[in-house]
Amino acid sequence: MTNFAHNRVLAAFAVMAAIASAPASGQQADQAPPRASQYAEVTGWPDFTGVWNPDWSILFGRDGRIPANPVLTPAAQEAYDAFLERQEREGVDQFLQVNCIPPGLPGIMRQPYPIEFLYSPGRVTIFAETYSQARRIYVDRERDLPEDPDPLFNGTSVGFWEGDMLVVDTVGFNEFVTFLAGVTPSEDMRIHEHFWLDENGTLWLETTITDPAVLAEPFVQRLAYTRQPDWEIREYVCNENNRLVEGDNGADVDLGLDGEEDPFGPLPDPE
Repeated sequence: MTNFAHNRVLAAFAVMAAIASAPASGQQADQAPPRASQYAEVTGWPDFTGVWNPDWSILFGRDGRIPANPVLTPAAQEAYDAFLERQEREGVDQFLQVNCIPPGLPGIMRQPYPIEFLYSPGRVTIFAETYSQARRIYVDRERDLPEDPDPLFNGTSVGFWEGDMLVVDTVGFNEFVTFLAGVTPSEDMRIHEHFWLDENGTLWLETTITDPAVLAEPFVQRLAYTRQPDWEIREYVCNENNRLVEGDNGADVDLGLDGEEDPFGPLPDPE
């Protein structure tokens, strides 16, 4: 190895060492990893742990609530009407689907795929099988919602336990997130959630969305989940099985099942 190449290798290792020793973005330098003693509080939380599946039969059945349509401001209603007219004229725009862009909050909680609750000191993590997305809800009571949040798919969530109910507020959503197709929320959208277990062991989620620029009144939705003790969260890799053919408005649906040649070629056989 020449001296020049040797020096480049040493410089690269120096940069890697500096990155490894620096605190991660958003992490305090004096934060320590959770210790075993800190899990004592976790064991006292209501048991939401495990895998849950959205149960539409409960939602539309014994004590569920049929999802309501949001009441939009005049400007948002005009944008929504224009979206519907364009969809009727041009077909469904599937740009998000063909590019494997996740739905973000609140849509990620309403997908027909399971979710899993994981507990750790100061945090409740909700792992959604859809797009392998993770929501981190900070319940350490040591932080507030950011005043200038980074725009994220699932926002930034801070919560607390109110008895047996988990109360969560989330802010900071990016431009791809919608709660109604064709309606883009403003940067002031806020999502307020309540999670609780009823006497039958059903997990309920009530979501209240506020956004003064888009919603004329708070938009409330409710969803029920049933625990699935024998289920495991599986991998969800959109690109692996996404067989949509890209078109002018995102995609023309072609799953390659009509006997015609698939432009992507056959899927490889799993080893």
